[in-house]
Amino acid sequence: QVQLVESGGGLVQAGGSLRLSCVASGRTDRIYAMGWFRQGPGKEREFVARITWSAGTTYYADSAKGRFTISRDNAKNAVYLQMNSLKPEDPGIYYCAADTRVNTIDFQTIIAYEYWGQGTQVTVSS
Repeated sequence: QVQLVESGGGLVQAGGSLRLSCVASGRTDRIYAMGWFRQGPGKEREFVARITWSAGTTYYADSAKGRFTISRDNAKNAVYLQMNSLKPEDPGIYYCAADTRVNTIDFQTIIAYEYWGQGTQVTVSS
């Protein structure tokens, strides 16, 4: 089992920045990659970014490219999401998730991730 705990959400003005953190515990040796997803009000949970645990290869949704940066600290079993230039369409609950499979093809889908955190709320004021 892998446990994930997110933090760092909050209220920020449009154009501002937030840094989300996610700390993994338990069988972290099983993690191949970590992802961030978000779920806005009345919307489905959507992919934001992903990073492989060993190589640090990153992937981004088009909505995140150029504004968000995913990174990891293996020593701390942590993954981060630096969000800059936040827009009114960015709010929602942000979840981190762990994928234990190697070379997942459908990594932008929620079914690709076996473990999920409880989420952290991001609110953007205009």
